Amino acid sequence: MEKNTFTVLGEDGKEIVCHVLFTFESDETGKNYIVYTDNSKDDKGNIQVFASIYDPNDQETKLEPIETEKEWKIIETILNTLQEEMNNQKNDNDEQ
Repeated sequence: MEKNTFTVLGEDGKEIVCHVLFTFESDETGKNYIVYTDNSKDDKGNIQVFASIYDPNDQETKLEPIETEKEWKIIETILNTLQEEMNNQKNDNDEQ
């Protein structure tokens, strides 16, 4: 896996390059998460973001599905916080 990208196989068997947005370890769950995008867009034109559990010490990074609502809430909270920070930064830059 390159520093900020990795490749997965799509349903059609083609390789898809994914870009790592960020990784983090949750104190609540004790698990490591990776949040990434393949730059595809949803029905509304928004770039899709995905998240999985991973082991940062594993040479062959295997992505595991997130299965609990608690874990999704943790990730959602972080994404919302980052979005707010980015919006605030943009507004600060626009005012200057």
